[in-house]
Amino acid sequence: MAELGNSIDVSASGLRAQALRMRVIAENLANSDSVAKTPEGDPYRRRVATFAAEVDRASGATQVSVKSIEADKSAFGRIYQPGNPAADGQGYVEQPNVNPLIEAADMKAAQRSYEANLNAIESARGMTMRTIDLLK
Repeated sequence: MAELGNSIDVSASGLRAQALRMRVIAENLANSDSVAKTPEGDPYRRRVATFAAEVDRASGATQVSVKSIEADKSAFGRIYQPGNPAADGQGYVEQPNVNPLIEAADMKAAQRSYEANLNAIESARGMTMRTIDLLK
């Protein structure tokens, strides 16, 4: 029975990790048009959640933990908008380094991982219930 509890804990840590990943992706999408207010400023910089495996000392199970949420260091795009207050001397405005197609693909992957962890919890719960029924 302890192994089933460990599997639920591991899957729950995966749920938390993927939920955080989806929040970061949603933030990226929400800010995909956020440019700087001045020519010297930077536009919104895409953020990426990274994860690490962490051993739970009490159970010995390996769980997922958030390692960090880091800024993507890729280059900003540039678009010609000479009337924009954030335009530089040549009339170009730096755009956020957020690609909506990449964010959509990342969101779909996070959603699938979330669903897989949820299914694992449901399976462990079902096995626990069947075990209890057998012991009656």
